[in-house]
Amino acid sequence: MENFLEQMSEILEVDQVNLGDNLEGFEAWDSLATLSIIAMADEEFGVSIVNQEITDAKTVEGLYNLILSKQNA
Repeated sequence: MENFLEQMSEILEVDQVNLGDNLEGFEAWDSLATLSIIAMADEEFGVSIVNQEITDAKTVEGLYNLILSKQNA
């Protein structure tokens, strides 16, 4: 999880993210951030996610749980 949080903070251009943080609350939240998350999920976790799933996840924790659930599917 630590690696995931580090990558998310880099994508979202902040020093640190917390599990409860709302994705849309970040200043850097835009289509490029979404594409970066899709690429990160594929490269680092070997799962494919789409924009709508990211939107539905709502929080950093929701996104992490989404990726884990796809890994375990």
